[in-house]
Amino acid sequence: MMLAYRLVRLIETHSDALAAGLLGKVQNSELTRSYRHVPPEELKQRVYEIYRHLGDWLLGKSVFDIEQRYEEIGTRRAHQGVPISELIWTIILTKENLWEFLKKESLLERPVEVFGELEMLQLLEQFFERAIYYASVGYERAQSAHELPHAGIAQ
Repeated sequence: MMLAYRLVRLIETHSDALAAGLLGKVQNSELTRSYRHVPPEELKQRVYEIYRHLGDWLLGKSVFDIEQRYEEIGTRRAHQGVPISELIWTIILTKENLWEFLKKESLLERPVEVFGELEMLQLLEQFFERAIYYASVGYERAQSAHELPHAGIAQ
C-alpha cells in the first residue's frame, strides 16, 4: 500500500503537467473534435482537479460524490453540443494519460510493490468506470430535460 500512496502523491504533484498534456491530446485528436467548443481552461481545470485530488477521489469520496461530479460534467457537455462518444473518449484519454505517466515514473523493486500497484490500479479502474457511467447519465438527463438534439447525428 505504501507504493500506491507514493504513486498517488506523485500524480498529485505532477497534476498540472498531466492536465496540460491531456488538454493537448484532446485538442489534437480527431476523435474529440467537438471539444473545440469547450473552453480549454475549463477542460484543463476539471482534469487538474481530478489529478490533484486523486487520493481523495480514490479513498475519501463516495460513489455519490463521483455520481454528482460526473453527472454535472455529462450535463455540461450535452449543453455544449459534445457528442457522448467524445465525452466518453475524453474520460478514457484521461485514464490513458495517467497510465502513460505511471509507466514512465513507476519503478517496481519488490514483488510486494506489485500488489500495492495492482490495488491502486483496481481503484483507478473502478473510478474511471463510474465516471463514464455517471457522465453518460448526466448527459442523457440533459438531453431528455431540454430536448437537446442528439449531438453528432445529422438531423
